[in-house]
Amino acid sequence: MNKHFLPISAMLSAMAATAQERPLNIVYIMCDDHSYQTISAYGSTVNHTPNIDRLAERGVRFTNSFVANSLSGPSRACMLTGKHSHANGFTDNTKRFDGSQQTFPKLLRQAGYQTAMIGKWHLVSLPTGFDYWDILTGQGDYYNPTFIRSTDGDTDHAERLQRHGYSTNITTDLALDWLSRQRDPQKPFCLFIHHKAPHRTWMPDLQDLELFSDSTYELPSNFYDDYSGRRAAQEQRMTIARDMDLVYDLKMADRDSTIHSFDTTLEQWGRAMYTQRMDSAQQAAWDQHYQPIIEKFKSDNLQGDDLVRWKFQQYMRDYLRVIHSVDRNVGRVIDYLKDNGLLENTLIVYTSDQGFYMGEHGWFDKRFMYEESFRTPLIMSLPAAYGGKQGITSDAMVQNIDYAPTFLEAAGVAVPSDIQGESMLSEIKKMKASKKGSSRDRMNETTKAKTRALYYHYYEYPDEHRVNRHFGIRTKRYSLMRFYGDVNQWELYDLKRDPQNMHNIYGKLGTLSLTRKLKKQLLQLQELYDDPIRLTVDD
Repeated sequence: MNKHFLPISAMLSAMAATAQERPLNIVYIMCDDHSYQTISAYGSTVNHTPNIDRLAERGVRFTNSFVANSLSGPSRACMLTGKHSHANGFTDNTKRFDGSQQTFPKLLRQAGYQTAMIGKWHLVSLPTGFDYWDILTGQGDYYNPTFIRSTDGDTDHAERLQRHGYSTNITTDLALDWLSRQRDPQKPFCLFIHHKAPHRTWMPDLQDLELFSDSTYELPSNFYDDYSGRRAAQEQRMTIARDMDLVYDLKMADRDSTIHSFDTTLEQWGRAMYTQRMDSAQQAAWDQHYQPIIEKFKSDNLQGDDLVRWKFQQYMRDYLRVIHSVDRNVGRVIDYLKDNGLLENTLIVYTSDQGFYMGEHGWFDKRFMYEESFRTPLIMSLPAAYGGKQGITSDAMVQNIDYAPTFLEAAGVAVPSDIQGESMLSEIKKMKASKKGSSRDRMNETTKAKTRALYYHYYEYPDEHRVNRHFGIRTKRYSLMRFYGDVNQWELYDLKRDPQNMHNIYGKLGTLSLTRKLKKQLLQLQELYDDPIRLTVDD
């Protein structure tokens, strides 16, 4: 891994002929729990995301992009530091991020960049390494959210304030205001635009409430998974049938309180969210949409499998409505950059802190090393003047610990040797676009990337979803994982034959040689990353 790059002054000089001596800006857009299955650039059959697709058409779409720990706070810490969870100290959401440690925004700031963090932070401690920050409290609220912001340019002091409106719109408003009024136009910048959406409980913008009302979605082929041979999957608490709450998740907060949750706490939270957070006008619009659904739900009195299918449809409609707002706001950012002469010297990144289950295995949420939550969307649009290619699909094996070194190399800043990720910039630049056809046509082209194995480690147990701790290795074809603690079990998948992680072939006839090879690679990764939890790989 090459860690030695030109200082920013030298790199800018080298770029002068093609980039008009303009430093490369970075706009890093991230959502919470956005599934790649609901992005049309990734072939979604249930959703159309024209603005996210615009980024893919003018950049690189990574099809083998994964996380190191499929949980919001830990994933964000991995991105900030370029290190796995055990190395940055934020292993699960009960922890507090150590803001004194090295992060890539601090390194960019030291190199002369202006840095700003706007939106969802979710790391408990206040941001460090930013010239300006304006963050949602905790998980954030969809309506009239409370923010904490640095005051008078002093990031050591903060004020709390509630803003009126919808969170995704407000976060974008704040980001565009910082770009237009608060930044120093003489300096390059790195701007984080991090949305709460589409995190649970998938509350749509009022203008999107009627979208998809007439749509019906096909159940995933493995919706009725019986989890045979996968004990940890049997013990989880994240099924749509059993664990998706009528009041909290699906907005069935009826006024006479005859619909009840299986969990009284969830019911209280749900009724508070749908009554106390909104003003009267918002509540009226909300009731106009949801009250007829509530009344019909009561009248239908669905039971058994009919109820499960109804829950899935309600979940999908609300989730996709929330994504529609995200996509619209991505378009606002692209348009602003274009209209203000910034598009051709700005690296734009779109990603999520992890993937999400859209009914696969009968689930919602994330956490598992199974494909839908382990894999995450990643689109990087690097301007042509800086070597970027358009409309390209990459199958390179990449991970969210790779973001920090990528941003640093793109800015011409030396990558510290203790960063565990690898820069993706060479993968973006070495690709050759076809001379024929549009960028949309070229998105069907896939580059040949170097082989790399990825390491995963999830820690948070038991929490509300009871996903057991596990670590594992992912190669281009195979996924080997070890659950430990209450459940002690190995799982092995041939993803070419079984892309949905349905058939655990660990210990099956003919897999011994493969298993030994993967265990050896797994141990090598644990040693490479110095993970202190190195359970035996020979049991």
